[in-house]
Amino acid sequence: MSPSDFAPLAFPWSEIPGRGEAVEVAEGVLWFSITLPMALKWVNIVALDDGDSWTIIDTGTYRPDTVEEWQAIIAGPLKGKPISRVICTHHHPDHVGMLGWLMTHHGAEHWASRTTYLLTRMLVLDEEKYPSDAAIQYWKRAGMPKDRLDKRRTERPFNFSDIVHPVPVGHTRIQQGDVIRAGGRDWDVHMGNGHAPEHVTLWSRDDNLVIAGDQVLPTISPNVGVQPAEPDADPLAEWLEACERLSHLAREDQLVIGGHKLPFTGLPRRMNDLIANHHTALDRLSKHIETPKVAVDCFSPLFKREIVDAIYGLAMVEAYAHLQHLHKIGRATRTLGDDGAFYWQAT
Repeated sequence: MSPSDFAPLAFPWSEIPGRGEAVEVAEGVLWFSITLPMALKWVNIVALDDGDSWTIIDTGTYRPDTVEEWQAIIAGPLKGKPISRVICTHHHPDHVGMLGWLMTHHGAEHWASRTTYLLTRMLVLDEEKYPSDAAIQYWKRAGMPKDRLDKRRTERPFNFSDIVHPVPVGHTRIQQGDVIRAGGRDWDVHMGNGHAPEHVTLWSRDDNLVIAGDQVLPTISPNVGVQPAEPDADPLAEWLEACERLSHLAREDQLVIGGHKLPFTGLPRRMNDLIANHHTALDRLSKHIETPKVAVDCFSPLFKREIVDAIYGLAMVEAYAHLQHLHKIGRATRTLGDDGAFYWQAT
């Protein structure tokens, strides 16, 4: 099918629910938002009514303001009913930050993929006062300018524990092909990848609802980046594979609640655009590196906008991921320069 054959995206709601409020998107399914201290201003939370308790999907970051927001939600739309479990779509702090608080103060169980659980536990316990040698080497490989690199060397880096509550031991594992009963519905589990490993998405068998986390977002593409923990990874290949696989499940009538931005319909169009946009970006990038470039010199063909300090790190890891993908599929070479940076060139 050509893109013109797909219905355009539509947004049934024009704005997010107010603070302490929720919108019932379907019987037994509430949508509310939690504010974030980052470029993305909020994260979407879904509450599924299990009769005598709630299942919660994702949580927001752990901060005093977030605790207040959750207390207002629990007393208001959730009517003080117990929270029996929290399903985390993936391990990023805006999705697991309040998990430990909900487990500790409300007795909720943690349901997640094994990878999400292990990464969440590891990262919240791994506090660094200064950047690791691995991180510094990675920044050099990416071509970070010396003045920026020198400044970062002496700064305390972001730590998971800054905005993630300690997470108790134990979880219920979610796997590809599982069926979860929640909110009066059966949900098929399909794993995404690339933005985060073993990313849980939920597809209702009983109506048109899809809970997509950050695997599928409207109007923006999820960040797909190479990290110092696995510098030779190819997350873009993993993300494209997941998008191709999930696109076969997409229907025009499905209401998709992503981790950010507004719920939408038009999933077949969105899946097509997400895949096509990255292939187009790879073509632009290939042309850009006809002469050798380091990763931080490759923002313009990928993002087409100014990269400010607040998103510099996200842009760097994503540029690196696209270059590495070109290298892995034989469309670019990679040469280590005397300055410690990788120089990438189209073949």
